[in-house]
This record gives sequence, C-alpha cells and structure tokens, in this order.
Amino acid sequence: MLQGSLRKMPAQVVDGNVEYTLKIGDNLLPLNSLLGKKVSLEFSGAIECTHCGKVTKKSFGQGFCYACFSRLAMCDVCIMSPEKCHYHLGTCREPEWAEKYCMQSHYVYLSNSSALKVGITRGDQLPTRWLDQGATQGRAIFSVSNRRLSGLVETLFKEVVADKTNWRTMLKGPSPEMDLEVQQERLIGQIYESLDALQNEFGLQAIVDLSDHNETHHFTYPVIEYPTKVVSINAEKTPLVEGALLGIKGQYWILDTGVINIRKYTGYQAKFIV
Repeated sequence: MLQGSLRKMPAQVVDGNVEYTLKIGDNLLPLNSLLGKKVSLEFSGAIECTHCGKVTKKSFGQGFCYACFSRLAMCDVCIMSPEKCHYHLGTCREPEWAEKYCMQSHYVYLSNSSALKVGITRGDQLPTRWLDQGATQGRAIFSVSNRRLSGLVETLFKEVVADKTNWRTMLKGPSPEMDLEVQQERLIGQIYESLDALQNEFGLQAIVDLSDHNETHHFTYPVIEYPTKVVSINAEKTPLVEGALLGIKGQYWILDTGVINIRKYTGYQAKFIV
C-alpha cells in the first residue's frame, strides 16, 4: 500500500512507447507492469495545496488553495490563455517567476490526439505536453521568443484548426495516423498573411519556422483494451476507485469500471493498493 498526496503522473518515451509512473506522496511506482491487474485508489477526502501545503476544502486550478490560486502567476488567466499575458504592461503577479517560465522560448505545435489540434508549450516541455494530452503524434512547427507570442501565433491557427482535445474520443482508441507535415503546410498557407504581419511586428527572429529541420514524433500508449463507452469516475462521489487497469493514456487510467483523470485530483490524499 502507498499513501500520500497525488500528483500528475510522470511519463517518458522509450522507443516510442509511453511509460508511466504513479506519484503519490514521496513514492514513485512504475505503472505499466500493472496492466491487467486489479488496482484500488481510495480517497480520504482531504486535500492539500500543492504550493503552500495548506489543507483546503476545494482544489482550484488542479491542486491549489484559493489564496494561492488568487495570488500566484502560475494560476493567472494568461496561463490558460497565453495571448493575454500582461508582463509587458508591468502588471504580472510575479515578474521573477514570469522571467523564468514565460519570457523563455516556446513551441507552437500540431498534435494528433482525438483529432488534429494546435497547441503551445514551453521549450523544455516536449514531449511531456503531448503525452499529457494523449497524443499519438506530435510535431513542433514554430519556435517563438516568449509565451505571449506563442499565444498570439496559436490564436491565428485557432481560426483554421481546433485547439482542444476531445478527451472522450481520445480514450476510445488511437486516432487515424495523419501526415502532420502536410497539415502544417496546409494550415500555414491559410494564415500566411496574418502570420507574416505578426512576424513583422515582433521581428524575424521572434518566430522561427521549424519546417526544414523538424520531425513528427509517434507515441504508443500502454493500453490492453479501450472502452466502447467512456464512463467518467468522480472520486468525490465515489471515493473508492477500483477495477482492473486496462490502460493509461494522457493522464487517465482506463479501468474496467470506468476512467479517471489522475491529474484532476492533484493534491488529494489517497491510498493506492494493488
């Protein structure tokens, strides 16, 4: 039995295969070897803020108490909508934090999770970002100088391609493989004028096209069987989550009793039994 505060599952790629680890308290447990076995995750009802450690009745922003959620730059509106970054206006909640995490190079990428989508992430967060979304393919298409600019580029792409993953579709099986290089050329052609204007505004080196020296990455997830019908488990209503572990994809466990988003319960106190 392992006990402690849940965290997002770390994942790594080995020869194209995704390997997951359960992080609970100070414990790290490899999960791929548990496929097909009955597992149990029992929630106590207690929640600890992942930043300050304070016990809270409700989790905000996947793991924070309300005070931290209201104060920290990592919980500001621009984290979900990077084009709304206000660092350049001098109103950032934590300028030093922003300099370390936001005023750094970011990627604009295409991925294939439930379907083709566009997204952005910090330069050191690939392929982690793709794995968290359950993408079977990923391709970085631009490197940009900071988070706000990545959001502005992403906003242009959102006019011609989705920016969200349909998690239910993602959990029903791998999406049909697509040629992301061809999709990249097609989409850039549709927004070329707007993209060119943005580059003229911020400078040629602010947005770097990666077409000539990049590749599409492919990922295979540890899944024995995908569900035909996706039934979501709410740990607050069903504190004892148990069943045979049929697969892991994104941040979801696929059990024979339903699916549960482990990341959603970051900071929740739980016991794990296998």
